[in-house]
Amino acid sequence: MTLHKKMFSELTAEELYELLRIRSEVFVVEQNCVYQDMDGDDQASVHLWLTDQDRVVALCRVCPAGTHMKEVSIGRVITTERGKGYGKRIMLAGIEAAKEHFGATAIEIEAQEYAKGFYEQVGFRKSSDPFILDGIPHIKMTLFMET
Repeated sequence: MTLHKKMFSELTAEELYELLRIRSEVFVVEQNCVYQDMDGDDQASVHLWLTDQDRVVALCRVCPAGTHMKEVSIGRVITTERGKGYGKRIMLAGIEAAKEHFGATAIEIEAQEYAKGFYEQVGFRKSSDPFILDGIPHIKMTLFMET
């Protein structure tokens, strides 16, 4: 298992293509949700992904404060193989990257409502009422860093 972490400008064309392909496969095709995945936040973000034998098994991006959300945020969280702990590993790596790259004291996410329990396992707490985003129920969740 290998963790990869790169700023947008460091991504190769092949890496960027694979990350965007997986995001489209899951968020647009699998979830049957027509929305604009490429939102202009990728360029300022840290991109993380886990590979197992050169196959991407999980990914996420960490956006600096003031881009996607008011605080530093983690989004586009995907595992290509569920039930193997890859989601938790990529989220923990995302939290570390948020601290390392952006000095995060709090991290926000827009979680699909059904995944609330998963994000609570890594320390996030519900911070909004449910809302609809791209046709799917979501909630905002926040992780406050201990200082």
